[in-house]
Amino acid sequence: MPNKSTSARLAAFLEQNPDIEVFEVMLPDLSGGLRGKWVYRDKIHKVFDGKLKLPVSTLAFDVWGRDPEELVFDSGDGDGYCEADIDTLVRVPWADRPTGQVLLSLNEINGEPCGNDTRHLLKKLMARFDQLGLKPVLATEMEFSLFLGDDEAGCPTHSQSGDLGAGQTYGIELMEGMSELMHAIRDACDAQGLPIDTLIKEAAPSQYEINLYHNDNALKAADQGLMLKRVIRSVAKKFGYRATFMAKPFGDLAGNGMHMHCSLVNKDGSNAFNNGTDQGNELLQQAIAGCLDSMADVMLLLAPNLNSYRRFQRGSHAPLAPTWGYENRTVSVRVPTDALDAMRIEHRVAGADASCHLAVAAILAGMLHGIENTLQAPTPVVGNAYDQFPPSLPRYWADSLSIFSQSEFIERYFGHEMRHAFSVVKQQEMDEFDRQVTRLEYSVGL
Repeated sequence: MPNKSTSARLAAFLEQNPDIEVFEVMLPDLSGGLRGKWVYRDKIHKVFDGKLKLPVSTLAFDVWGRDPEELVFDSGDGDGYCEADIDTLVRVPWADRPTGQVLLSLNEINGEPCGNDTRHLLKKLMARFDQLGLKPVLATEMEFSLFLGDDEAGCPTHSQSGDLGAGQTYGIELMEGMSELMHAIRDACDAQGLPIDTLIKEAAPSQYEINLYHNDNALKAADQGLMLKRVIRSVAKKFGYRATFMAKPFGDLAGNGMHMHCSLVNKDGSNAFNNGTDQGNELLQQAIAGCLDSMADVMLLLAPNLNSYRRFQRGSHAPLAPTWGYENRTVSVRVPTDALDAMRIEHRVAGADASCHLAVAAILAGMLHGIENTLQAPTPVVGNAYDQFPPSLPRYWADSLSIFSQSEFIERYFGHEMRHAFSVVKQQEMDEFDRQVTRLEYSVGL
């Protein structure tokens, strides 16, 4: 049953939005997709009363929306009860008819949180930080590409004209040319309470980046990253564009990353990494050490798809080894130069195709690992990390899956159920790709 505050907020929302006809009630799955139902206005109270059910298997669909038979049959495909988050209740400004949306988490029939629910996973990690007297503060930088459609060969068509080898990084004139769309995206973000910081023209043709303000609630930060993706896709579609967060749309051009900034604050709200110097304190070193030590274990969460691994190329600003340094964009974990009370790490591994919730969870788990085990970070890298460290992170999808499926670290911080389910989902996707024969293969085989 919802508490009085939730009931009052729902009533106020309905009163302020008397025209809304239908609500999209949405459950994030392990692959970063949104599953759920349309619920009409007169039934939305039942959702907040906890009376909406969905199969627990809904959490473990693959990227094509298929449930792995192994997980379904082993469990009997039973239902769970949905838990609506009133903090995510907003209008859908791009919908043709008045619509609202709300995010869900899923509980087992006995009321326990589902082990595969990514929002519940984040809550558990946040609770572990709370026990240490710490709170993570996060922000995401989301890169994406805007295309006009596909050519005759099925490849995406650029929205940016001119020399396709150069994207005019930070180009103001190109931003002006896309101003109508960019303003519409910002307006939609404002309507949904998504705190946009900056909008940027990125390195590749047709590539852009939108940054969110930091949030001292890791779950909300992940929710906002997920919803930002949806805003960008939906508004772009209204303007005749197709937005993609594919990690590497073109093999010879810059890929789409999702850099994440994370600091920790104490109970009094002060930066827990700040010791009055530009170097930061021992806690910062421990957090970095944990991220580096666990990086191979979480690679499947940060690079979850076949295409994800095309992004990791030498000299591409995508890291190839678990390295760190101060104000260095050739490493995996960068400590940006900023005001001392903004001391933080920038985790640079994840692709934009990763689940926001699982990517955030991967970083938090790594930081916890370092702090709880008082790990020591190696010497920070000065200069070009590509020249100093050979590639050592998993370079191929199958390697990441193998490491993940056997990882004690993953089981310790994410649970056996999640480790097994995500492994099964990714194996199913891998099997599907293995059955496909590409045009390139035909070109040399016929």
